[in-house]
Amino acid sequence: MEIAESLQFFAKLFNVHENPERGMWLLYITIVVLSAVVYKLGFARKLPLLKAAIVYFFLFAGATILTFLGVFLPIAEGLAIAALIIVLYKIRLLREKNSEERE
Repeated sequence: MEIAESLQFFAKLFNVHENPERGMWLLYITIVVLSAVVYKLGFARKLPLLKAAIVYFFLFAGATILTFLGVFLPIAEGLAIAALIIVLYKIRLLREKNSEERE
């Protein structure tokens, strides 16, 4: 079995098996962005600047570990699906709020 066959979608998309340095950086950026989107849309609260910086520092640090796991496990794919579900939920919530204001 070849390594390319066991890679996840984003790892294949970024050609981690052909150009590991560039591919891992792109995978890292993807995981950081998706993690930040999921955190901001689903869990973030208004925090003081220093506390928010600490949260995002640990988000970046955690994304480093998730990047190594994301080559063979569906980490980025799961984050993309979570972000999509949260966005759909927020859109539905906004529509309900607007329809209640009209009544």
